Amino acid sequence: MNTNTLLSGLNVLVVEDVFMLAQDIADQLTGAGCTVVGPAPTVQQAMGAIDGIELDGAVLDVNLRGERSFPLAEHLARGGVPFIFLTGYDSVTVFPDSFRDTPKLTKPVDYGLLIEAVSRFRNGDAAPG
Repeated sequence: MNTNTLLSGLNVLVVEDVFMLAQDIADQLTGAGCTVVGPAPTVQQAMGAIDGIELDGAVLDVNLRGERSFPLAEHLARGGVPFIFLTGYDSVTVFPDSFRDTPKLTKPVDYGLLIEAVSRFRNGDAAPG
């Protein structure tokens, strides 16, 4: 399948507080056919951005300038929206038990792995268990 249509038709929220990284992620996802919602740098802005929008998935940075994205992850999980975490942390102790098994990508982001992970949203495979 052509890489610029791999994610065609998917609405994906991007939550990342580092502007350049947020733009790079959005560009990579858009280039693969995604419609990117955001990127949003805070949980509050992300919640506002997704109000009334049907999402297929989300890419969530764990640490947003000291604020954790877990409340947003809980909101998405309640709505059945799959998501993956982006993290600079390699310790699972950072994550609440409910998110220990959620797919995670480490920074710096490997965009091939990101595209592959986001493509699983189509089947709901990245949904927390």
